[in-house]
Amino acid sequence: MTAKIKTIIIDDEVLARKLIISYLQNHPEIEIVTECADGFSGLKAIKEQNPDLVFLDIQMPKLTGFEMLEVLDHQPVIIFSTAYDEYALKAFEANATDYLLKPYNQDRFDQALLKAISLVQNGVSVATETKGLMQQLDISQKTIHRLVLKTTQGIDIVSVENIDYLASADDYTEIFAGKKKYLKQKPLKYYDEHLDSERFVRIHRTTLLNISRIARLEPYGKESWVAVLKDGNKLLVSKTGYQRLKELLKV
Repeated sequence: MTAKIKTIIIDDEVLARKLIISYLQNHPEIEIVTECADGFSGLKAIKEQNPDLVFLDIQMPKLTGFEMLEVLDHQPVIIFSTAYDEYALKAFEANATDYLLKPYNQDRFDQALLKAISLVQNGVSVATETKGLMQQLDISQKTIHRLVLKTTQGIDIVSVENIDYLASADDYTEIFAGKKKYLKQKPLKYYDEHLDSERFVRIHRTTLLNISRIARLEPYGKESWVAVLKDGNKLLVSKTGYQRLKELLKV
């Protein structure tokens, strides 16, 4: 007897969850272990239940589907539900991970489900493809306003206004906010492209600074400067970075 496919439904809309449950009645091979109304309870359920398959709404208010996946250790097969535009849907179509464009019918649902069941039964890992999909869809997200950051105690959601500065650490980025330091598996270039350029300035090839944290600028050697932050920290500023700061600070 083939083991049932453990499934979790995560969507903030009650009717959307009910529709998925209704459509799954035609698929006895699926076992719904739980349903969740937000990303935080969804994260907890995935960690506790270790599902084979997750129906995941992308656009949820407290924690989006993509923000959830960024901090997950276990990567089940995902069927996304989305209201993304046509450009973004092309990224889904080229990916092993499937999607449901709301509103959808039973036929489209069954098509996505059968694809997912095949991935589960054949033990196909989709973690790499899902990560690539998320990176592709980042192109359509011009400015980020918050970061979801994993800690040893859990998850912190940090508004970009509360970030002091970001520093390159090879393919990772160190993020400094108040007295906390986080590590994110994205290069500094990503944040340079997606944070508000009127607030965050590349003061050095290794550093992106929130200009509201600057107390003063001091000369440091020939054609170099140091940004002294309000908390007393000092960051090296390149010649190019200094020119950009002068423009923004109007000095």
